[in-house]
Amino acid sequence: MYFDGYRRVDGNVGVRNHVLIMPVSYAANYVVENIAKQVPSTTYFKHQHGDFQTGEDLEQTKRTLEGFATHPNLYGVILVGMGNESISVDLIHEEAVRVKKPSFKIKMMDYKGTRKSIVAGVNAANEMLEEAAKVKKVKIPLEELILGTECGGSDAWSGVSANPALGHCSDKLVESDGTVILSETMELMGTEQILEKRARTPQLKKEIYTTIERAEQNALSMGVDIRGTQPAKGNIEGGITTIEEKSLGCVYKGGTTTLMDIIDYAEKPKMKGLVWMDTPGHDVEQLVGMVAGGCQVVVFTSGRGTPLGSPIAPVIKVASNTPMYKRMRPNMDINAGVIVEAKKTINQVGDEMFNKVIEVASGSETVAEKFGQNEFGIYRIGKSL
Repeated sequence: MYFDGYRRVDGNVGVRNHVLIMPVSYAANYVVENIAKQVPSTTYFKHQHGDFQTGEDLEQTKRTLEGFATHPNLYGVILVGMGNESISVDLIHEEAVRVKKPSFKIKMMDYKGTRKSIVAGVNAANEMLEEAAKVKKVKIPLEELILGTECGGSDAWSGVSANPALGHCSDKLVESDGTVILSETMELMGTEQILEKRARTPQLKKEIYTTIERAEQNALSMGVDIRGTQPAKGNIEGGITTIEEKSLGCVYKGGTTTLMDIIDYAEKPKMKGLVWMDTPGHDVEQLVGMVAGGCQVVVFTSGRGTPLGSPIAPVIKVASNTPMYKRMRPNMDINAGVIVEAKKTINQVGDEMFNKVIEVASGSETVAEKFGQNEFGIYRIGKSL
């Protein structure tokens, strides 16, 4: 099977042809936003990171920003920073150039402030858009697609309708030699034995337990009761009673195929098939991690109607129940509530999701894209200094 996508110079494949205006640190947010406002065909995000971090925390932020700057859904990137951050504009620019990505860097100190930096960015963005418009789509084998799976604002129906249907979609993509990323380590607690039976190697079986134990210890080290956030207030109002119950619904998203590997936050998959990315349960942070890891498309299931999107990757929103779908219709792409109503089977809705993924990969806009949603947040593992 095929979709219509963009074959990049380095061989990777994108499903969008964005020009991204990107801050390497929080100091560039104002400039980035103003460039994007003056060149509305571009995309952008803001964040609070990029400086006053050390060690693994700094490396993780760097890896995430590099993942966005080099992402195949981009034609090119405009990088903006003060010029003296811990994560330098030069460093991210070099990574973009390494994968032959058109990149223009702006150091605000060199341009003597925000106004001239904005002018330079606007000019560069307009030129880059002209070049991007010349790129033509080609037929891409489905095996080159990486799908991110996510659930947010889950309810008691999520594990009955939307998540199992997404699992069927995931299985179909893996059967087509594609890649699926399962995330949300905190929301896989209690499913260790299920995942263990599907692990590719004995070593991976051990790593399953190690990964979840590490997440538990991180929570305990903060001296707080995890039950304050897992399940969350909205989950409880939606009928979920325990973290195990929530996890048993969450794990369905990964379907039934062999678990091939466990990778770090914002790390690119090293093999095809089902891969688990070690992310937090926080909706925005896990979404950013998967996209930084190379996901071109994301399917996001919800029972409460969480509105969320990405600045560079299309996010397909799936409702677990019909009342929420009707209430939040402007924010939803697919209604899995028809499973609860016995109007369609899990496999039928899963097939609908699979076809939607191919349509979106080929250029069909999601509702999150139509709204211009560009939420962004990086998972922090250390304190600011």
